[in-house]
Amino acid sequence: MGHRVGVVVFDGVKLLDVAGPMEVFAEANRIGGTSYELMAVGEGEVTSSTGLAINVDAGSTVDLDTVLVAGGDRLVGRAIEPELVESVRDLAGRTPRVCSICTGAFVLAAAGALDGRRATTHWQHARLLAASYPGITVEPDAIWVQDGPVFTSAGVSAGIDLALALVEKDAGGEVARAVARSLVVFLQRPGGQSQFSPSTSYARPRSDVLRAVTDAVAADPGGDHSIARMAASVAVSPRHLTRLFRAELGTTPARYVEEVRIDAGKRALEQGLGVADAARTAGFGTSESMRRAFVLRLGVAPRTYRQRFGSTIGRAGDRAG
Repeated sequence: MGHRVGVVVFDGVKLLDVAGPMEVFAEANRIGGTSYELMAVGEGEVTSSTGLAINVDAGSTVDLDTVLVAGGDRLVGRAIEPELVESVRDLAGRTPRVCSICTGAFVLAAAGALDGRRATTHWQHARLLAASYPGITVEPDAIWVQDGPVFTSAGVSAGIDLALALVEKDAGGEVARAVARSLVVFLQRPGGQSQFSPSTSYARPRSDVLRAVTDAVAADPGGDHSIARMAASVAVSPRHLTRLFRAELGTTPARYVEEVRIDAGKRALEQGLGVADAARTAGFGTSESMRRAFVLRLGVAPRTYRQRFGSTIGRAGDRAG
């Protein structure tokens, strides 16, 4: 028998949340010899976010091996209709593998499927998910998160990463790599891969003091950005600067600097620098310091990141990491 995969759809569902993962599974069938049986689960004909219609193949009583709850703008900031929540609760309770894409996490949360678990969603809505459901440990910058049989992914294209990860678990790495090559996408970004860079994840600081500090860090990630040096550069005390970071950005100066340096390290690796040179450029000093930061924040070592995303230019000189 095949592996039955159903994606839960509804009026306003994000079309890419549906089509992206389904294409991954279909391509695995075509070139990898898998036997995924794909279906849209819902009620009647559904109108997607683009206005295109989706024909529903099965209702919520269908038996599945994997269920994916797609996202949609209307799932955030307003009540989700009880019928959708109940159908997902029923499906999640009897399906071996339960997944969400983007804001589909809000449906899983409302259905109780994420209680006591780690999860993620689109970075724009991660704080709302955490505030609305305190029993969930939200990881706001992860591409996808696995907690037991439950998988959640970030916004839109991250559903493709999640689907590739599921294919790898089902059929092995060679099939997943072949599918990624065929679809002209990166072999799946690891689940801990950050969704965004610090420049986009934080609001622009309101205070001139904090803007000056963050601009200086972004302009020269490899510079001396100790709390004492940053505070002195804007003529405030380290304590006051720390308060500004917490009040406006919700983080500490050290954490902010590390995130900027990780982002700089990623860019350096993507451009073909070796691990040791990337570490110096980004301000980590040593390959080991950068390795610890990457593994902690991204879930992957610099060398592995470089192999997956880096340019082939300049790799011959790589010796460290």
